[in-house]
Amino acid sequence: MKLVNLKHTVAERFLNYVKVDTQSDPNSTTFPSTEKQKNLAKLLVSELTDMGIECELDVYGYVYATIPSNTTKNVPVICFCSHMDTSPDCSGENVKPIVHTNYNGQDIILPKDNTQIISPKNHPDLLNQIGNDIITADGTTLLGADNKAGVAEIMDAAFQLMNTPEIKHGTIKILFTPDEEVGRGVEHVDLKKLGATFAYTMDGESLGTLENETFSANALHLKINGVSTHPGFAKNKMESAIKIASQIISSLPKEFLSPESTENKEGFVHPVSISGGIEEAKISFIVRDFDTSKLAQHEKVIKTIAENVMLQFPHSTFSVEIIEQYRNMKEILDNYPQVVDYAKQAIERVGLEAKLSSIRGGTDGSRLSFMGLPCPNIFAGEHAFHSKHEWVSIQDMEKAVQTILHLAIIWEEKS
Repeated sequence: MKLVNLKHTVAERFLNYVKVDTQSDPNSTTFPSTEKQKNLAKLLVSELTDMGIECELDVYGYVYATIPSNTTKNVPVICFCSHMDTSPDCSGENVKPIVHTNYNGQDIILPKDNTQIISPKNHPDLLNQIGNDIITADGTTLLGADNKAGVAEIMDAAFQLMNTPEIKHGTIKILFTPDEEVGRGVEHVDLKKLGATFAYTMDGESLGTLENETFSANALHLKINGVSTHPGFAKNKMESAIKIASQIISSLPKEFLSPESTENKEGFVHPVSISGGIEEAKISFIVRDFDTSKLAQHEKVIKTIAENVMLQFPHSTFSVEIIEQYRNMKEILDNYPQVVDYAKQAIERVGLEAKLSSIRGGTDGSRLSFMGLPCPNIFAGEHAFHSKHEWVSIQDMEKAVQTILHLAIIWEEKS
């Protein structure tokens, strides 16, 4: 069926949601990592309730909601999922969104910091947005399109489904998660409560993209035990853990196996933090590759470098801890080809070219897929995420809403 005369609410919702500070905290031991994420969750529950949708906010900050079936067919239960938190990489406090109507293809200079310029030279997808309405922040914060664009799109789609009974669909589940940006987004999700068979995250970038593959990911923590002594009497005695750590980092590959020099399907190792003192220091790495079997090879590179550096420090030692983070969801999705195929059809029904691609990162869908809920990722329109240059277009968000609706229709048609 054709979707005509939809009165979209996605832009209005998005402009409200980004004003709610939901930044997560990687150093927190609580769940969610910041209590303020629940402020958006409560707002979403209120709006869902106003639509007549049964929903729940649990103690962990997850929002579960159910749109009942309006068909006599036995349709698999599908879920649409987005995360509420924003990245800790850039401030998400006091976000002031700006709508740049009828974009003309020129540089966008953000008003509160004129050095923050969003240019088509660095963001070529802007050239596909001529005449569209672009939303940015004011130059002092990120915008929060990652992933409040997805949240707003799911909420608008829910609104359309509840107010357009001629759209036939099975039971639709909604899941909003905290803490995706710190790698803990589905740590406490209750799949039994959710009750879905398949799912889709709305957390992708450019219009028409559909992602069925992510990195496989490990964390590697390298702990160095040096030798501390009074610096005035340290000759031939002191072995500084700080200096050892510095040598290890400076010995890492630069022309390959680093984020700065890799692309496409190439993996990398990446030191993300260093801490400690003379006696003890710790380097935390992330290890990434699309081929899960290569993670051990990349980890061996770090260990070999550490072993070689330690030859200069005979009284010092090191240890390595490896923690599994997530795995390439394609390993699961290949067993359920209809999940990706129906998403491609939905994108095409909106009038777009479906572009199947891989994510040089991860989504909640990676973990969900391996938990038993196959879950590819669909475009939300977000760009330049985790930065002050973040932007999204209203028209792209509306296309994402229509994609959700067509997906619901297709699952009903095929059942």
